[in-house]
Amino acid sequence: MDSPADPQAVGEKNANAGVEIGLNAAIVAVADNEPQVLVIRGETDKAGATDGLPFGPFSPLHHRTFEGGLRTWVKHQTGVELGYVEQLYTFGDRGRHAQQGDVGPHVVSIGYLALTDAHPGSDLTHGTWRSWYQYFPWEDWRRGRPEILGSTIEPRLRDWIASQPATTGQPITRQERVRICFGLEGAGWDEEKVLDRYELLYEAGLVDEAARDGRKAADEWQDRPRLGQPMHYDHRRILATAIGRVRAKIKYRPVIFELMPDDFTLFELQRTVEAILGPHLHKQNFRRLVEGAGLVEPTGEVKMRTGGRPAKLYRFRREVLLERPAPGVRVKPGKV
Repeated sequence: MDSPADPQAVGEKNANAGVEIGLNAAIVAVADNEPQVLVIRGETDKAGATDGLPFGPFSPLHHRTFEGGLRTWVKHQTGVELGYVEQLYTFGDRGRHAQQGDVGPHVVSIGYLALTDAHPGSDLTHGTWRSWYQYFPWEDWRRGRPEILGSTIEPRLRDWIASQPATTGQPITRQERVRICFGLEGAGWDEEKVLDRYELLYEAGLVDEAARDGRKAADEWQDRPRLGQPMHYDHRRILATAIGRVRAKIKYRPVIFELMPDDFTLFELQRTVEAILGPHLHKQNFRRLVEGAGLVEPTGEVKMRTGGRPAKLYRFRREVLLERPAPGVRVKPGKV
């Protein structure tokens, strides 16, 4: 078991290293039909960001494994004991972990996704839960196409497209990238392309982190809007990766049940899936899909609802893991 590490001591030991390995956790829960991420509040940076993911440096003197180090930092910073954890990606771009003058050790961040059914707001020693749509408002399609796309993002992306030189040598044009990522000109919206959309906005200089990191594209906008709340360092990039991963994974693995209590109604399960994916789902199709796929089984109990009929309670049917290799919730957006 990893021993607790003092943040200042670990920081001092790593200060002289040429490369520092950072461990970041995107800890996700769903409460009141809202996807929540656990963030740590800190000082306001040049982008106006106050929020960051739980984070700490890896120290081989204190941490036997990367994941063990992550669990230690999260417990130390928030009091949360992590359950389901999986590694997302390694982020190593110079300048994305901004330092004053950018002369410190090069920071390589290893991002992790953690899912929990813990009720946000409970058992925290530090940190707070926030809707991930505060950081990515253009990803929330539960009430239809987000207004921010048509009013703010698309006009500026069209200006960015128009400013591209005629000859760039790039295999794909800005127009093609915007079309693919944001579903313009008849292209469909792919809810899994969360990171692609954020990266494109960053490259275009339209998010506050691009200005903070000194990206030239950000200087070209006189009226650059605030597109969601910024985050410290490259944490919004890591969170975008986590959202895209969980949106993809619930379709082929039953990870959605990591976010559910032991007993739940099918309505509660549908609302949780909608909170993660963004769009509404067809109610009857969702019910037939979940029951027909053998993902759930009735408990024999019911849950009383105010002003309505009692709803049957279900639980995750774990035997499905042995019956087929990809028992996910293969949903498609539709009207309720």
